Order: sequence, then structure tokens, then C-alpha cells
Amino acid sequence: MTKAVVLLSGGLDSATTLAIARTEVAACYALTIDYGQRHRAELDAARRVARALGAADHRVATFDLSWIGGSALTDPTIAVPRQPTVGIPITYVPARNTIFLSLALGWAEVLGAQAIYIGANAIDYSGYPDCRPEYLQAFQRLAALATRAGVEGNPISIRAPLLTLPKAEIIRTGARLGVDLALTLSCYNPDDYGRACGACDACRLRSAGFRAAAVPDPTIYRP
Repeated sequence: MTKAVVLLSGGLDSATTLAIARTEVAACYALTIDYGQRHRAELDAARRVARALGAADHRVATFDLSWIGGSALTDPTIAVPRQPTVGIPITYVPARNTIFLSLALGWAEVLGAQAIYIGANAIDYSGYPDCRPEYLQAFQRLAALATRAGVEGNPISIRAPLLTLPKAEIIRTGARLGVDLALTLSCYNPDDYGRACGACDACRLRSAGFRAAAVPDPTIYRP
């Protein structure tokens, strides 16, 4: 493949996904969405990762989801849970991956890109419905139906290389491909300096993954 769009949040999974895409695609175009998230430090992390991994271009698109509410990641009146929760957690952002993939799909068509890469994971994750294999399969069908590329017989491929990998294997893969894991930020509730809280779902999964991978954890936690 010559071109791909890679959704890049600045977290561990999306950084590793970009690194994988670079081994398969000649030019990777990184797309980060400023969706009104409270944890703004992830936008800086995405910029660092895109530079370090040599993205052909990196765009930060603004699509404010904070007005929808209903998520601890966009609504400052909802606390980020510090303990595991049952069912779909309050950190789920309604329709987020559908919107992200749709924006990536539009850019991919304009670029003439053959694929979109997303760091969705259905093993060590928080239980979000838009990270499941059946969701991505459904979006693949939509991409083939809703685009000129698809109608003309060249549908854009939706790729999720981490979908069935445990967090430890994602960490090992990122390290093997030269990702500076210290540049990434996974926390749902970092402080203004980008230091992780150490208690949210994302921090727990990340920390456990580093322990299982036997890789030193470079995460900076706030006091």
C-alpha cells in the first residue's frame, strides 16, 4: 500500500498501531481528533508520537462532542472512576469511534489512501461497544457502500492490528518497533502536566500490561 490514515490519540495502542502501519504502508497520515476531551494532554502526546514515528502528515481535527455529554471524558461534572465498574463504563464516549472513523474515511478518500488504521482492542480494554470486531466489520461494510472508492470497486480497508492482542503483547510490539513508550499517554484523568493518575481504568490496564510484558514502565504518575 502507498497511503493510509492512522487514527492517533497519543496513547499506547494508537502509537503502536502507527508503528505497525509504517511497516506496511509507504506513507502514514496521522489524524487526531480534538473532541472536547477533558484530558487535553493527550493532544500534545499525539503530536510527540507523530513526530517521533515520522508520520507523513499529522492533522488535529476539531469535532466537539462535549455538548453531547454523558461521558466522564467530556463532562467535567462526571468523575472519572477510580475503581473498576460493571458494564460499559462512564468513560465511554457515545459514537466516538463512529465519528472518528467517518472523519478518517473522508480524508482517506481525498488522499487516495487504501486503508484506515485504528488502535481498537477487544481483549484488554474498558468494554466499549465500538471496539468490538463486529462493530469494525459493520463499519467496513459501510465504508464500501458510502464512498466513491467503494462504489468504484476499491473500498478503503479498515484495519485494527491490535484487536485481539493482550496489552502485554501490544507493549512488546511497540517496543520492538521502536516506539518510545514514554511519549505516550493513556490516562483518562491526567493533570495539567500530563502526569497519569494511576487509578483509572486506562492506567490500571497499562500498568498491568507493562508488568506482564516485563518491560519497564516509563509512565510518569502524579504524586
